[in-house]
Amino acid sequence: MEKVPMTAAGYAALGEELRRRQQEERPRIIQQISEARAHGDLSENAEYHAAKESQSLNEGRIAELEDKLSRAEVIDVSKLTGSTIKFGATVTVVDEDTEEEKAYQIVGETEADVKSGRVSISSPIARALIGKTVGDTVEVKTPGGGKSYEILKVAFGS
Repeated sequence: MEKVPMTAAGYAALGEELRRRQQEERPRIIQQISEARAHGDLSENAEYHAAKESQSLNEGRIAELEDKLSRAEVIDVSKLTGSTIKFGATVTVVDEDTEEEKAYQIVGETEADVKSGRVSISSPIARALIGKTVGDTVEVKTPGGGKSYEILKVAFGS
């Protein structure tokens, strides 16, 4: 059983989604199904079929969340230190072509969100950064071609 690394915040977000789906969505969908059943003939009842499909999707997501949470390896980023880039690090880099500075936090796959600066540990940029230190230059193969970044800063903490 492969462990899934994630930050405490990522674990809490998954736990909250699971709670919401189990305690709010599940009863709401069951109510929709019973209301649709009361309308009679199930073979031509669009509301019934839509509610059953919602139930199926919700239960599938619940199973997926339970699996991820059971395999989670929560890493407390606030206790990490050092100058070498590893999981949980927030790395400030400068694009050597455009001189644009960007900051990325390396997180688990389930909590990655590039728009808010969180990149998955399995992403090309994270793989290029892992193990490097301030002053190093990394080459990252992106869908738009190769990018070259210089590492300006490495920090830990949320």
